[in-house]
Amino acid sequence: MPDHKQHQDRTQAQRPAPRSGWAAQAGVFLGVAFLAAGLCGALQPSTGIPPEVLQLTQFGPALAVAAVALLWPGRIRDRLRGTLPARSKGPAFHATRRPSSANRAALLLTPALITALSTGGAVLTSGSLPVTSPQALAHPLTLLVTTQLIGACAEEIGWRCYLQPLLRTRFGPVTASVLVGTAWGLWHVPALTQGPVRAAGFLTATIAMSVILGLALERVRSNRLLLAGGFHTLVNLGMLFVTDETSPATTPMVVFGAACLAAALPWVASARRAATTPDRITAATADGPR
Repeated sequence: MPDHKQHQDRTQAQRPAPRSGWAAQAGVFLGVAFLAAGLCGALQPSTGIPPEVLQLTQFGPALAVAAVALLWPGRIRDRLRGTLPARSKGPAFHATRRPSSANRAALLLTPALITALSTGGAVLTSGSLPVTSPQALAHPLTLLVTTQLIGACAEEIGWRCYLQPLLRTRFGPVTASVLVGTAWGLWHVPALTQGPVRAAGFLTATIAMSVILGLALERVRSNRLLLAGGFHTLVNLGMLFVTDETSPATTPMVVFGAACLAAALPWVASARRAATTPDRITAATADGPR
């Protein structure tokens, strides 16, 4: 009897402790992130940084999200390395399928697909292609690319390196990605103040891009921040130089949202196929007759 009790105690000790408080942590993060972003955004014009440099990825709000995420340095450190926490309900997450280099390359090529689809949509809806030449900008291209990358990575510390793994402790990858994408879209308050149709197009874009990033980074164990920031930067540059989604016009944003949604569908289909296909390692080591 004592032996049985000791075995039971050891078994319980080996089980991962369920994570709790995910809703409170997410609420605190979002509350402080929105307040800090609003404050930084209000102070941003007084910095004297040219609007062209700050276009799309604004340093004030982006760095605010990064700062809020870094309030939990231990967890951020783990998640930047790619360590995902166990889910609070159901089996713990195990990276049984290793992401291939092709999967990472596909993530960084997806912005080109989004830009191409947006370009085609612009031609169909307006009959012309709005292209901004780098020579027409008041600042060097290297400066714009660098600032876009820094700002995008600052955002992604909060969205994909903190909030996404936190929500994955409770939800599946698609649901968690949709929730993060919704918060990410609502966080861009100025983009939502130019009419309901344009706001709907923008929210569709952020949710679709969040699903792409969530599925692509699901089992990535390293360079998560650079991959997310690289994707984010390439999309922003496509918007800035080719598709003209930064204009207040409604149609370009709706086209951009549709392009992001179309680009997300193959990722969702691939994830579903992977979920229904037995893992090779698991299948080879499963118990049963050979």
